[in-house]
Amino acid sequence: MATLDIDGTSLFYEDTGPGSTGETIAFSHGLLWGTELFEPQIAALRGRYRCVAWDHRGQGKSAADHRDHIGMELVWQDAVRLLEALGTGPVHFCGLSMGGFVAMRMAARRPDLVRSLILIETSSDPEPVENVARYRLLSRVTRLLGPGVTRGKVAPIMLGKTILADKARRADVARFTEIMSRRRDIWRAVAGVVDRGGVHDELRRIAAPTLILVGDEDVATPRPKAERIAAAIPGARLVGIPRAGHSSTVEEPAAVNAAIEEFLSGLPARPS
Repeated sequence: MATLDIDGTSLFYEDTGPGSTGETIAFSHGLLWGTELFEPQIAALRGRYRCVAWDHRGQGKSAADHRDHIGMELVWQDAVRLLEALGTGPVHFCGLSMGGFVAMRMAARRPDLVRSLILIETSSDPEPVENVARYRLLSRVTRLLGPGVTRGKVAPIMLGKTILADKARRADVARFTEIMSRRRDIWRAVAGVVDRGGVHDELRRIAAPTLILVGDEDVATPRPKAERIAAAIPGARLVGIPRAGHSSTVEEPAAVNAAIEEFLSGLPARPS
């Protein structure tokens, strides 16, 4: 298991090594998840690209963190340090939900590390006020009683109605739900997401080619959030993913892979 010590913690990461193109894709996962969120994309792309994915501090297989609030400003700096430590150079930065919060900060503030930007099921705004109390309650219950108690409440937020209703995919839903409920200390990361600041005013600084994907069943960050980002980033392209909720990369991986591959293939050649 590969780990990297960064700023008082240890991050778990996966690095497939260089692919045939000599370029790197960095994958930044959403809240409750880990590198598993991008398994289908890494499997499809690792022959051509170096694929680097990691678990954010206090999540997945990364070490616990002592803070009551693992904020986005700390998490995106972790990403900077990891990419620099691995010597990736400019990457195609792919972030889903919380990973998108990291990705937008990276592209706006460290454009030298971002060759292109792929934003999936995310928002450039603070958490909507109407969600905050509910998410705080779920977090408090998880902290007191463990993550198993809240599984039934989390799944309809993180997964779309199609996969939840599909009897043939019950095993997938069970696996995804298990992944999302594996850590009792996840409340620390939840606090950072719920209390995050918005970055919408920074989007105009993003010059990297940008692809934005949104599932048409996403209730956590619905399409208007994606449209707002697309309108703010010059030249951004928005693609909808049918039958997908907030975890589209594993719900409808073929459609997500196709959109990413088309986007990457259309980029200008990398400067020598």
